[in-house]
Amino acid sequence: MPARGPTPTRGRRRPTSRSSRRPRSARRSRSSPTSSWIATADDGRPRPGSVAAIVTLTTDFGTRDAYVAAMKGAILGIARTVQLVDVTHEVAPHDVAEGAFALEAVAPYFPPGTVHVGVVDPGVGTARRGLAVVAAGQVFVGPDNGLFTPFLGGSDWAAFELVASEYRLPAVSPTFHGRDVFAPAAAHVAAGVDPSRLGPRVPDPVRLAWPESRRTAEGVAGVVVHVDRFGNLMTSIPAGALAGPGAPAVVAIAGRRLPLVSAYGELPRGGAGALVGGSGRIEIAVREGSAARRFRAGCGTRVVLSRRTTPTTSTTRTTSPRAATSARARRRP
Repeated sequence: MPARGPTPTRGRRRPTSRSSRRPRSARRSRSSPTSSWIATADDGRPRPGSVAAIVTLTTDFGTRDAYVAAMKGAILGIARTVQLVDVTHEVAPHDVAEGAFALEAVAPYFPPGTVHVGVVDPGVGTARRGLAVVAAGQVFVGPDNGLFTPFLGGSDWAAFELVASEYRLPAVSPTFHGRDVFAPAAAHVAAGVDPSRLGPRVPDPVRLAWPESRRTAEGVAGVVVHVDRFGNLMTSIPAGALAGPGAPAVVAIAGRRLPLVSAYGELPRGGAGALVGGSGRIEIAVREGSAARRFRAGCGTRVVLSRRTTPTTSTTRTTSPRAATSARARRRP
């Protein structure tokens, strides 16, 4: 008796048991999990595409606890093929402005259709709204507390309140909206859901008093907006603030006037100076040291960019061997 070939299965439904079905909270979006939102050429609004979606995470959770992993699990349970990118989880606790700065710094380098989740949320569990902000061909999901201020300029943005229950987990903790509200909403958007389906439009999202630069009699005044882990001081003064010919530029901070250099390496070891940082703003640095400690400066410290009219303060704290020897000789009895 000839052996039987494989039984045809095309068109037949594979048997499933109730116990093998996904729980409702873990089911994937009905949209293709590999679809993403890409900006159109006309209005910049995102629409479904065929590239793998990118979801970024920016939080003040740190990495010691399991909070970040729980958010990632909530996202992957809905849209398993997304690419997850950790921007930072070291935002200072409850510092909404620092979180906004981090998002502003990285968003331009991600492709259209990227979904950014931001969770710096000291008001979690209160009446503050959750938002999805569509701007510059990307979507920003998180609390309505000013975190998305950098993307609310002009009129080319739209914000939606996160109220649709089908785009959050069934049980919402009053202390963990990052996992139960923001992560699922972002996953559904990454999977192809139009942000407008998340809830009604919000015309008045919360905005921070965003630090900017302004011209004064002294020059261009601004403030420190971020201190990185090296102690470099990022300011609100844009690189082109003193564009055009003129005397070399200097930056004043804490009673010191520092030269503007092109790179850290132009400064002597321990020397302080200013330069145009990677964010396109004026930055104050100490080579192989901390400008924050040197000048006892932090967010909000005043900075002025101007043209040089008098000699600048020395950028170095080192002493040549010859000078040191002469000084010791003078001190001898």
